[in-house]
Amino acid sequence: MTAGLRLVPPPMHITDAPVPDWSHVVRLSDDTGLLEHARNAIARREHGYCVDDVSRGLLVACRERRPSGQVVALAERYLAFLTHAQGPDGGFRNRMSYDRRWLDEPSTGDWWGRALWGLGTAAGRCPVPWIRREARLAFGLGVRLRSRWPRAMAFAGLGAAEVLRTDPRARDATDLLSDAATMIGLPGPDPSWVWPEPELTYANPALAEVVIAAGDLLGDEPLLEAGLRMLGWLCAMQENDGHLSTVPVGGWRPHMPKHRFDQQPIEAAATADACATAAAVTGDDVWDTPLAQSVAWFLGDNDTRTVMHDPLTGGCYDGLTANGPNLNQGAESTLALVSTLQHARRLATRSATRPSGGLA
Repeated sequence: MTAGLRLVPPPMHITDAPVPDWSHVVRLSDDTGLLEHARNAIARREHGYCVDDVSRGLLVACRERRPSGQVVALAERYLAFLTHAQGPDGGFRNRMSYDRRWLDEPSTGDWWGRALWGLGTAAGRCPVPWIRREARLAFGLGVRLRSRWPRAMAFAGLGAAEVLRTDPRARDATDLLSDAATMIGLPGPDPSWVWPEPELTYANPALAEVVIAAGDLLGDEPLLEAGLRMLGWLCAMQENDGHLSTVPVGGWRPHMPKHRFDQQPIEAAATADACATAAAVTGDDVWDTPLAQSVAWFLGDNDTRTVMHDPLTGGCYDGLTANGPNLNQGAESTLALVSTLQHARRLATRSATRPSGGLA
């Protein structure tokens, strides 16, 4: 284990979670956008910016119910970056160098889906009116396209779901959400492998979440049940001795031993997102358990019993290896931490109103 890291024995309690800390997100942000990589906690300017991470930043900033002026300023900056990245047909460039040169052309890869997710969240949730309006315009342009990649469609579909929650008559969002769920498909009959794909790779919870959202918002009960079945199976697959053990880099395949490392913080955050959606849609607190496990993953209840965030910087370590964390604190990982702590804050509030007093 890397020297100086804090080891935390289980069990963790949800009230142990710290409040979301934006310090490191601010450290990685400048007047252009959000720098992608860091070595330790120092931004690596040579790697520049990417739409993937700026979209995540906009999404997480707009999930703040009472954002500070600093968080609103970040949301405005990220939104400006995304509108600059968008091409006239609605596609998005992904990579910009530190000297503000785009390195690719607009297309519909994962970054297109994440951009629509961030824009849809801003349009649906941001408390700032001009951000909502501008985000809806950019979403309306991007939603005209479709991607051939299932995860890009899943991310975009989650943005469409955010729009529909505030405007149920939004036809463009309805069509995109329906198309996303159709591309993901339905769980299979084999109880040992219900996943609609032949392997578990990355961002798996987002696929189940978009099917759940489509079933709920489109009034399709069988589709909702299919999404819940997918998520329940995935949560069971990712549980190891009572704690979360996410699908690692390299993935899992049927009838093959599960390797455990390297685990990425974004996978724990995606699990928290999907379980929070399932809980909101169903009203069933059974989903609070895997949600709490996702929070606890960052706090040290994981396969190496190591805390995955740095309280001095507000950053999150980039991955969990067999020997402990990768100590670099990039944008993706730090936003995953902030997003999950936002869920923890809401879960702790709900838990405090229950007679039992909370979740272990």
